[in-house]
Amino acid sequence: MIVSWGYDTLEAVLAEVGSARPFVVASERWSGLELPVEPAARWTEVPSHRIDDAADEARDAEGVLAIGGGSAIDLGKAVSAATGLPLVSVPTTYAGSEWTPYFGVRDPGRRMRGGGAGAHLAGAVYEPELTLDLPRAETVGTAMNALAHCAEALYVQGRNDEADAHALEGARLIGEFLPPVVAEPRELKPRTGLLRGACEAGQALGSSMLALGHAMAQALGGRYGLPHGALNAICLPAALRFNEPVAPDALRRLGAALGTDDPIGRVEELARLGGFERLRDLGVPEDELGEAAEAAAARAGAKANPGPATPEQIAELYRSIY
Repeated sequence: MIVSWGYDTLEAVLAEVGSARPFVVASERWSGLELPVEPAARWTEVPSHRIDDAADEARDAEGVLAIGGGSAIDLGKAVSAATGLPLVSVPTTYAGSEWTPYFGVRDPGRRMRGGGAGAHLAGAVYEPELTLDLPRAETVGTAMNALAHCAEALYVQGRNDEADAHALEGARLIGEFLPPVVAEPRELKPRTGLLRGACEAGQALGSSMLALGHAMAQALGGRYGLPHGALNAICLPAALRFNEPVAPDALRRLGAALGTDDPIGRVEELARLGGFERLRDLGVPEDELGEAAEAAAARAGAKANPGPATPEQIAELYRSIY
């Protein structure tokens, strides 16, 4: 996949992948962004479960261009998989969706409607200036999602040396730059450092897999239409505590990257920068935690975790962060 920095490189990247007339997937927020090429068509319903309709709109395009956060890029991936067209992503958050061919499909109310794989990843163009107005909740939430990619890459069953290197560098950059971004959100240098950390985290994700923390977050997010990043921020510390006895070296290396001998405590500190502490704060119903735990245990991330987690254990983890 082509990786390029600077929005002014987008035209060249699109030309290189043969997508001079792309089908553009971008929410209304980004509909006014000036494009270097003439789009074949545009789709602004993000998220959307109308994949067949979107794919039909893309019939005259040469590729797919997704601009936005994880929802826009996941929708772009779904269209790419349905049409066979190459996908170029311009991420405006730290979610890292641009690095995997897998996608989740949510309706406009953000309820999960399914998912799939098979996106034709062709390029990613990073422009830190597009993140300067990202609100604090989305900034911290998507950055914590990226940090979860780093943490889980270090101990997931599919872990490898290449993914580890990206994970450790990503964790270092996120730990270093997230606090100054929160303090001075429109400062370009820390935003650039944080986006580079997210890029590293995405590469770690693309070279490994997801684990228990993500499974817990996905089960709740898809069920209640809640932000994936916020849920990762809350669920990751609980998953780290669960995995510490079976993956102590991974936790030690994560701590070293974050500059601490208490990586779980540091993760909780970073999450609190966005106000993320308890599931009850997001409106998750306490009496449905058992059902959500059943769904989480069935997800691929839970099955790839270094230590198996039963629905009963996951329910207890949910209660510990409720």
